[in-house]
Amino acid sequence: QDDILTIAGERLPGKQMEILYLEAYCRPNSQTTDWLTHTVIGHKTKQISISEDRTQLKLQCVLQDGVVVDHAITARSDEVDFRLVAYNPTNKASKAHWAQPCVRVGEFTGLGDPRNRETYAYLKKSFVFLDGRLTFMPTKDWATEARYTPGQEWAAPGVPRADVNPRPLNRHTPSNGLIGCFSADETMIFATAWEPYQELFQGVVTCLHSDFRIGGLKPGEKKPIRGKIYFVPNDVTALLVRYAEDFPEQVKQK
Repeated sequence: QDDILTIAGERLPGKQMEILYLEAYCRPNSQTTDWLTHTVIGHKTKQISISEDRTQLKLQCVLQDGVVVDHAITARSDEVDFRLVAYNPTNKASKAHWAQPCVRVGEFTGLGDPRNRETYAYLKKSFVFLDGRLTFMPTKDWATEARYTPGQEWAAPGVPRADVNPRPLNRHTPSNGLIGCFSADETMIFATAWEPYQELFQGVVTCLHSDFRIGGLKPGEKKPIRGKIYFVPNDVTALLVRYAEDFPEQVKQK
């Protein structure tokens, strides 16, 4: 975690964020079931290497069911690029269906201390895209009931709603895979996206997630996964152009 924070760019007052990478790997049928006893698949992460200039980091996660996930993380001037390969070397199918990187944005927005679970003012600077438009939180038809509350999630197109986080599930499908927020002084945008993605999620520790989808792994199966964190000037149109170039398959889904 400290390495990722270091390579992600210059730390500016009021613009810091914390990344819990990775928070959890998860099983399907998770929307109504217990988080600890059913959903989470335990894992351990080790650092494989980090470049001398601290812009390239390689990690490896080993899940309790034997799945191996290799992570190549590269920091550039205004983004962090994630390239993953999930591999099942065992002779049994894996139920690793999704995983969640947790980005805590309270300090970045100037509206929340991540140590205070009751601080939700940051929502008014946080957004997803619904009906083709940037939509601030709380969005329309904000859900309030679930196994665990509060929070809000939007299932990705084609993802079974039974398989997502056990938090309040919004009935709308996002127009694209971006979720993000504006900085305290509104000069910058943080946004993140993954392919394939499972859900967009507003969590309970001033966090925003694009949780990536694995979809299970057959014995011997490998799957590539990729993601981006953008840290860019406040220009939504430019962000959307860049996102479309990086994730063309998600633009086609809408």
